[in-house]
Amino acid sequence: MHDSDGKNPDPIPVLTDVVNGDAETGADSAVAAQPAFDENRLAELQTELASRSFELTDRLLHSAFQEMETSLFEQVSNRLRNELPELIDQILRDYLEVSPDPDD
Repeated sequence: MHDSDGKNPDPIPVLTDVVNGDAETGADSAVAAQPAFDENRLAELQTELASRSFELTDRLLHSAFQEMETSLFEQVSNRLRNELPELIDQILRDYLEVSPDPDD
């Protein structure tokens, strides 16, 4: 990029200048000291950020608890399926005084 008319090229805009709407003139100290948002707008933004963050956290926690609940249910169900028949057998044998082996 050559400047044929001898003028200096435009300065590269600084992000804070662009955000503050000061890209053409550059940020002088008086304009740079002004906040981009007033207090009400800042409070609205903080509320929106907190609200959306809470909603996301709530969804993720509900999902995690559902997954844990499903996993726990499966574990308990499997253990009952495996251990309950033996428990019932042992209780019936003890109650009826039946030996486990007919050769005894």
